[in-house]
Amino acid sequence: MLTPPTAKNRLQTETSPYLLQHANNPVDWYPWGEEALTRARSDNKPILLSIGYSACHWCHVMAHESFEDADTAALMNELFVNIKVDREERPDLDKIYQLAHQLLTRRAGGWPLTVFLDPYQHLPFFAGTYFPKTPRFNLPGFSQVLRRVASYYQERHDDFQANQQALQSVLDAMNAEPPAAATMDERVLIRAEDALAENFDPVHGGFGQAPKFPHTSDLALLQTRARIGRRVNERNLRIVEKSLTAMALGGIYDHLGGGFFRYSVDAHWGIPHFEKMLYDNGPLLALYSEAWQVIGNPLFRRVTEETADWVLREMQADDGGFFSSLDADSEGVEGNYYAWDRTEIAAVLPDREARIFQAAFGLEEIPNFEQRWHLYRAKSDADLAQEFGVEPEKIDDVLRTARQTLLLRRDVRVRPGRDEKVLVAWNALMIKGLARAGRILDRSDWVAAAYRAFDFIHAHCWHDGRLRAAWKDGKAPLNAYLDDHVMLIDAALELLQAEWRTEVLLWAAALADLTLKYFEDPVAGGFFFTS
Repeated sequence: MLTPPTAKNRLQTETSPYLLQHANNPVDWYPWGEEALTRARSDNKPILLSIGYSACHWCHVMAHESFEDADTAALMNELFVNIKVDREERPDLDKIYQLAHQLLTRRAGGWPLTVFLDPYQHLPFFAGTYFPKTPRFNLPGFSQVLRRVASYYQERHDDFQANQQALQSVLDAMNAEPPAAATMDERVLIRAEDALAENFDPVHGGFGQAPKFPHTSDLALLQTRARIGRRVNERNLRIVEKSLTAMALGGIYDHLGGGFFRYSVDAHWGIPHFEKMLYDNGPLLALYSEAWQVIGNPLFRRVTEETADWVLREMQADDGGFFSSLDADSEGVEGNYYAWDRTEIAAVLPDREARIFQAAFGLEEIPNFEQRWHLYRAKSDADLAQEFGVEPEKIDDVLRTARQTLLLRRDVRVRPGRDEKVLVAWNALMIKGLARAGRILDRSDWVAAAYRAFDFIHAHCWHDGRLRAAWKDGKAPLNAYLDDHVMLIDAALELLQAEWRTEVLLWAAALADLTLKYFEDPVAGGFFFTS
């Protein structure tokens, strides 16, 4: 049974696209706030906290299976006070309860994050991520979970209190005053390089096994450390070049539109999880442009140019701010926007061009994604040139034309949803990426786009001498976090290297003063995440 289309809950007045996705659920959702917390205390009901984000595929799956189902929603409303949180707006809450999930389950977390809290101290006592509506994937059905958790809270008071005290003790120990800081020297960096080299996948590039993430900061460290003084660390450069090449040729990269998906579900970068996140693509812009400068691989320049083109075409608002993400799903199907079949390609490309394209992007092989094909580079230009009896330069021309034609064809499909809130920290990452890539590749238009976003943040997220974390529909209600301040300062310094503006330096200095004033821990050292 699905929710009537006219149903509304307390999320209808929110600006978060993720919360608004749930405004029609029959679940009596609250946003995080005093109203929900007071209700939980007064009713002595545990809190069901659900954390996710708008582009998350498994968040959508759980919503369709459980939160839109009237029977499941009735059970949630009977047994719990239900709170929905956008993890991109409230990274502070997400950090706390992801850590709690890890402590309770001894497993890494993820989204959707499902946590049950005691209504008084808000300490978690049970946690998981995705729960199916009915038992599968070796997971219990969600209704079964709801009944067991509520029964435990109401009927096993002594066990509940003992577990809460144990968890509180662990959290207190983690927050104890740290020991005196060890001396930092180059040996720490060398150990970090060696550890990354040990975890490097020499066959497919990247680090570790499936699921495989870009690990952009790790590659940036290796690339920076590859050239220290007069020595060149060839091992570091090999790791960087192998990894960046594998990602650029793999399915984690959008070969038609540019830009990178969030991660690969396999070890060889073949099939991605199809969200496109601003926070991935900003640092990847900087990394690929620097790699082109250091290594000279023309593939890295092309990927930089195509990714920047995608960002400016699809992710920047008319007034300058960058949107947060593109959804994994379209028409309710993960990856539907990006997958192809041979007949569709044959219908829009000339026969010989279609055969070259299919050979280049793996369509000669068996379908690799839901009986269709997700594109990745299966053969090099040199191999294709030999197979089709033409010059490699001709192959490049054919594939460029084919990709442009198929991109136009793809543009008529139903697009994935776009989360159009503007997050300061993520904008700062993209501003830095565009500014650095623009400086390296001599693209003043990219630098200008970065400055437009920076000016947007200053105009819309700077109120009464304080920075705000997010903007949507003319509202910026949340105080900025530590990463908003630090990343924006970092972006400002990168902008100043591309084009000097004294007012930018002055604002960066003001942000640094605010960071020390509101976030520094003067007793233990370091910085708090929230002001």
